[in-house]
Amino acid sequence: MSNWQIFGSSKCQETRKAERFLKSLGIKFQLIDLKAKGISKGELTSVSRSIPFKQLINTEGPEYKKRNLQYMVHDIETELLAHPLLLKTPVVRLGQKASVGYQPELWKQWLADA
Repeated sequence: MSNWQIFGSSKCQETRKAERFLKSLGIKFQLIDLKAKGISKGELTSVSRSIPFKQLINTEGPEYKKRNLQYMVHDIETELLAHPLLLKTPVVRLGQKASVGYQPELWKQWLADA
C-alpha cells in the first residue's frame, strides 16, 4: 500500500480535520507542514497530475494577497515552490492520486479501490 501524505499547516482547520479523519480509520500518514518544510518539485509534479496548478493556488488566502499576485502575471508552479503557503490545504496524496480540500468521501473511495 502506498503512503498517505497530507500537505498543510497546523493552523489550518481543514488540515486538522483531514488528520482526524485518517486517524479515525487507523490510517498512518505523513504530515508535511508547509510552513516548516514546503513541497518539493517532485511532490508538486505528482500532485499536479491529478489537480491543475490553477486549482492548487489559494487565491483567497493571505499569502496570495500579501504577494499581490492578483495584479501580476506569474508562473503558478514557480510561485507554489517558492511560497508553499499559497497552496490550498489540505493537499492529500496517496500514490498517484491527489485531492485538495477536505474530501473524506473521495478518500474512502481510494481505500475501497486499493
